[in-house]
Amino acid sequence: MPKRVNPDARREQIADAVIDEIAAHGVRSVTLARISARTGLAIGSIRHYFGDTIREVMRFTLGVLMQRAAQRDATMSDDPVARITDVIAFAAPTSEQERRENIALVEYRVMARTDPELAADIAATSLAGAELVRSLLRDALADRVIDEEALHREALLLFALIEGFSLSSALFSEPLRETDVRAVVRATVQRLRDAYPPAGKAAEGAAGAPEAAEESRNYS
Repeated sequence: MPKRVNPDARREQIADAVIDEIAAHGVRSVTLARISARTGLAIGSIRHYFGDTIREVMRFTLGVLMQRAAQRDATMSDDPVARITDVIAFAAPTSEQERRENIALVEYRVMARTDPELAADIAATSLAGAELVRSLLRDALADRVIDEEALHREALLLFALIEGFSLSSALFSEPLRETDVRAVVRATVQRLRDAYPPAGKAAEGAAGAPEAAEESRNYS
């Protein structure tokens, strides 16, 4: 009696082969023949799960990559400032498997520049990530005086930090060190907080301003 195959597990196996091929040789090297060589599956078996073109294999693999990135285990602090560090460290590729998956994601993003279908999938994920960073930063700066425009700019800065970690990891031969990532993020967030006055002091200054003006008039 032939052994029953789990279709989801088989598709995941094929996606892993695509990720390994991209990490080793680049996204344009992916073919059904190369996937077959990496998995040991016949090309006909791959087509059974994805149809006749490589396109569906590539789209499925992109979905796997984005899902894995979103589902990485992470411990989040209760402190709003520390939570930003947790989230960015969680997003940065700090293991060999994460580094390989990140390489594949970076190559997909480059390919999406001229591929509207892929671009739509990636843009939705990027937008969600940017909104998350902005929300976290709003919480971390809740005790500071900062307007919406400044908050928007600072959130862009932090999101650019995530993008920078992703690109640099794709170019390095080893994963990023989590201790380095956390140190960089902590220093960046501290500089952001130091750039804006505490809300309490701003309120005290505003309250004292009329009294100072009255004293000035009395001495004039």
